[in-house]
Amino acid sequence: MITVMKIIDIHTHGAGGADTSAASADQILRMAEIHGGRGVSEIIPAVFPSPIRTMRKNMEAIKQAIERQKAGKHHGSSSRIAGIYLEGPFLNRSKCGALDPGSFLEPSGRTLRQLIEGFEDIVKIITVAPELRGAAGLIRAISGMGITVSMGHSDASYAEAEAGFHAGARGITHIFNAMRGIHHREPGLAGFGLMHRDVYIEVIADPFHLDRRVIELIFKVKNPDRIIIISDTVKETSTKPAHEKITGEKDTLSGGSMTLAESTAELIRTGLDRDLVMKSVSENPERYLRG
Repeated sequence: MITVMKIIDIHTHGAGGADTSAASADQILRMAEIHGGRGVSEIIPAVFPSPIRTMRKNMEAIKQAIERQKAGKHHGSSSRIAGIYLEGPFLNRSKCGALDPGSFLEPSGRTLRQLIEGFEDIVKIITVAPELRGAAGLIRAISGMGITVSMGHSDASYAEAEAGFHAGARGITHIFNAMRGIHHREPGLAGFGLMHRDVYIEVIADPFHLDRRVIELIFKVKNPDRIIIISDTVKETSTKPAHEKITGEKDTLSGGSMTLAESTAELIRTGLDRDLVMKSVSENPERYLRG
């Protein structure tokens, strides 16, 4: 296991039977222990889109876990919980992936305030579909609060993705997954992510979300300073062998199958440049979070 430098997982929902939907600080701390035990230094737990009341309950659990870590009431080998990631609810229903489209909401400043009031200091990233009506204004509002906007769960065209970037979005959520694919007449959000030098892209690097040759393509084409490998793990992760898919309805992939340290080691084993891979789990996510 790779432990020679700080490894930061900016997007994980859970592991080992614990996840952010349980709304328990103990469950969140359990997640941190599992990731820490596998060599991950920091995590940002990601909250699933749900009714606002539920999301706030999940956020409160993460906040309590952060406070307990700061007070020293956690296992010493745990990953540090560095904030909260909100994967929605301002997403496109046509690109819901394994998420519940019934919980998606139209972009609105009022809804944003209802969602994050009291958590502004620890919410680090929010995923928004840039093509939705009102998304540009919402992206500007979120960015103005010092929170990073990542574009995802989206059917955006290249032009719509570019407009989202110019409104203040800085990243793309798990590139190629839950978004319009690249077409030779319309490169879409994925094409924008690969071609634009300054936008960050999240990459799920387990064996199922992206073909190994696509991962090789990403590392050949994309600015190496803007690649961030994530785990996107869910509560089933680590209760199954790393080679086994974690699926939802209709065989939809519902989460990553490997912790970040495990997928990083696998990428290096298969021949990707070690320095570039390590940069994508350490230096790059740290810079991304600093804004």
